[in-house]
Amino acid sequence: MKIFIGTDHAGYVLKEKLVSFLQIQGHQVVDKGAYEYNEGDDYPDFVIPVAREISINPTKSVGIILGGTGEGEAIAANRFPNVRAVAYYGKAECVVDNESNIIVRSRQHNNANILSLGARYFTEESMMETVALWLGTPFSFDERHIRRLEKIDQIKI
Repeated sequence: MKIFIGTDHAGYVLKEKLVSFLQIQGHQVVDKGAYEYNEGDDYPDFVIPVAREISINPTKSVGIILGGTGEGEAIAANRFPNVRAVAYYGKAECVVDNESNIIVRSRQHNNANILSLGARYFTEESMMETVALWLGTPFSFDERHIRRLEKIDQIKI
């Protein structure tokens, strides 16, 4: 799978480890930066290039973006057409039933194509587990989920 990845300083150390992890798994990783630790950098400089790539070809690749919380990063990414970015901080078990966790649902129900991680909330191990689970979870293609995504895609502002 082709994966675009980007982060500011807050996720830099984890991103470097994640790139290696993904390459070992056989993924084609395109690193959009940051390429060095700089506490004064700004997340849009690294998130926008990832979101632009996914916007152009939303079904052939995915993106992973990191930041302190992942929230601003997801907001920036979702400004692009065809992008469905979700922010995630760690395990959030479903309380309605026992069907795995929210990271699974982001793919199964919403066909999320960018995962925005709050780097301050992850250990290296928990991040790798989360990314592996997200990448390994396919969209369900259930009619109701397709219908809902089509309604979102029709929004013109």
